[in-house]
Amino acid sequence: MDALESYRGEALGLPREGVGAAGSFLRRLVALVVDWSLCQVIATGLLGMQWGQVSGTQAFLPLGLFFVLNLVLVTTLGTTIGHRLVGIRVVSLDGDGYQAPPPGRSIVRAALLCLFVPAVIMDVDGRGLHDKAARTVVVKAR
Repeated sequence: MDALESYRGEALGLPREGVGAAGSFLRRLVALVVDWSLCQVIATGLLGMQWGQVSGTQAFLPLGLFFVLNLVLVTTLGTTIGHRLVGIRVVSLDGDGYQAPPPGRSIVRAALLCLFVPAVIMDVDGRGLHDKAARTVVVKAR
């Protein structure tokens, strides 16, 4: 890649590579699968049901847990369990590149992430609509 080619995150002032560079789609996807699976396991354990047998309004419990997991962990630590495992974190664009988003913006981000579609519609910097609305970006933590 030559010096004149743009890269994901350049318009946001992120470095091309290393810590603080835009997190890859693959890392984000793996983190999402880890977090969602964890919420499914917890929900089925709480309900005392076997995997795949949750129905009716109980089917929304994993989604509620996913919302709470994202809201609490992203606001306080900047990472979910899945993010931490794959080495990414969520940072506020208004901060110094290390600050987690404030609670109000984390609520917006988590709610839109639960809708799923905003998370898969991405811009050239690799940010989903949920990140754009919350003024956040997912970056490499290691």
